[in-house]
Amino acid sequence: MRYHNITHDDMLNGDGLRTVLWVSGCTHHCEECQNPITWDINGGIPFDEAAESELFKSLDKDYISGITFSGGDPLHPQNREEITRLAKKFKQIHPEKTAWLYTGFIWEDVKDLEIMKYLDVLVDGPYKKELRDPQLHWKGSSNQRVIDVQQSLKDSVVLHKDN
Repeated sequence: MRYHNITHDDMLNGDGLRTVLWVSGCTHHCEECQNPITWDINGGIPFDEAAESELFKSLDKDYISGITFSGGDPLHPQNREEITRLAKKFKQIHPEKTAWLYTGFIWEDVKDLEIMKYLDVLVDGPYKKELRDPQLHWKGSSNQRVIDVQQSLKDSVVLHKDN
């Protein structure tokens, strides 16, 4: 897997103060995407042991609420295995913290992936510039959903997280 950045102390991509891993690779190519530089699956740099160490060192801080996976698309087929491994490791080390993931895929198409066992919140759906609303919390366009993953899996229905 390749990535572009690890953001420490982020307040825009989920609740609380978060660490964000920005991965490479996205096939959605949303018009007016905020991160088109991340579309190329071969862009960025390799996610190696040093990057993983940096990521988990940031997550160890008491004031960090959790991790957010973004990009690119963490659920790009070439990212899924590594992102699942990282999410699982994160939950084993920090079960009290939350894991968020932003994807252009919709819940109905990804809800059965193994990674869902390790996520608390999924923001799904492609960004649509015609549905852009800067007043929305944690998402860019009104078609996107902020989903309570564990409750949705338990109840077999999409449950939106209160904004």
